[in-house]
Amino acid sequence: MLLYRTLFPRDVFAELERLQRDVQQSPDLSPNIRGFTRGGFPAMNVGGTPKSVEIYAFAPGVEPSSLDVQIEKGVLTISGERTHEAVPEKAAVHIDERFSGRFSRVVSLPEDADSAAAQAHYRDGVLHISIARKEAAQPRRISIH
Repeated sequence: MLLYRTLFPRDVFAELERLQRDVQQSPDLSPNIRGFTRGGFPAMNVGGTPKSVEIYAFAPGVEPSSLDVQIEKGVLTISGERTHEAVPEKAAVHIDERFSGRFSRVVSLPEDADSAAAQAHYRDGVLHISIARKEAAQPRRISIH
């Protein structure tokens, strides 16, 4: 079967349905409060203070024991698996938007991040990773004599 698209679709509604299907099937688009954005699972916030790098990974429904956090050569990797919740045998599923399966996210860390001083905590579906910055990179006041 040959698929083609014209520059001027004859059926505008069919074209809108096609666009919606393309967005829903795209593996690198994830829905959030602002619409569809590029990203993955888990959604992440990455920031920092003068003394640390702060990473928040939002992973509801993930067992902490299934999470793996590693730092190697300045790269933080968060991986794990979220299991699929069973649907009752006779229930019909109309919409299934909850991601399940293996996942992995990678973040490049700044050069001054001290991987030996990393801590991770998981609470209420949020994985918080705090990585101290190296002491040599800390701003310091120099006294004037």
